[in-house]
Amino acid sequence: MLTIAIANQKGGVGKTTTAINIATAMAATGWRTLLVDLDPQGNASTGLGVAAGAREISSYDLLVDGYPLAEAVVPTSIPGLDVVPATQDLSGAEVELVSVEDRTARLRQALASHGGHDICFIDCPPSLGLLTLNALCAADTLLVPLQCEFFALEGLSQLLQTVERVQQRFNPGLDIIGVALTMYDRRNRLTDQVSDDVRECLGKLVFETVIPRNVRLSEAPSHGLPALVYDHSCTGSRAYIALARELIGRFPPERKAA
Repeated sequence: MLTIAIANQKGGVGKTTTAINIATAMAATGWRTLLVDLDPQGNASTGLGVAAGAREISSYDLLVDGYPLAEAVVPTSIPGLDVVPATQDLSGAEVELVSVEDRTARLRQALASHGGHDICFIDCPPSLGLLTLNALCAADTLLVPLQCEFFALEGLSQLLQTVERVQQRFNPGLDIIGVALTMYDRRNRLTDQVSDDVRECLGKLVFETVIPRNVRLSEAPSHGLPALVYDHSCTGSRAYIALARELIGRFPPERKAA
């Protein structure tokens, strides 16, 4: 199972929107897809229509109590897409894990023996704490959503430093599969400037596809649906379909074959 963490310690950059819609697009192309919600806000779970009452076993139980992954998986209304939901209990997980042995490897251990899916996405919280560290230690690669605003560039440098430390200490195989520019507004000159700066700095690591600001992307979660289902023809949905296609193109050949 290929595991991709979707992370950026800055909030409001489109991590959860990206996680929901990329996972939906992958499921639509035939990949058996799992989305692990590691954000205590549980927005990815809500955005996929998983009600609070259906979250009997959550990602908190995986990390803190060592529940088997199969018991936490909840099917969604999207064929081929399952989710491990999050609850507010997760907000206390970082404190509870401090004294636990191998606290950075809890998620990796939970995912290690699971063979029911082809690909797993991990929606990380907007921080570089123990939850995100668990995701980075469990992941094969990292997808970084980056908002086209000035402060996003500063946050990106911090994230790259964290990835380097994780590579050195916990997960030598971790790499970055790509940076996705989100909330792109062609009417704003700063957007183009940030985009140009990021591409100049990171080169081909930045996806060609950009995710535009789009009302339908914002509306979809309130209906418990991915934008690709809520309005598959809107510009945001079309952009995520293109991003998924580009993402698959970056997978190692053996993963594509699988």
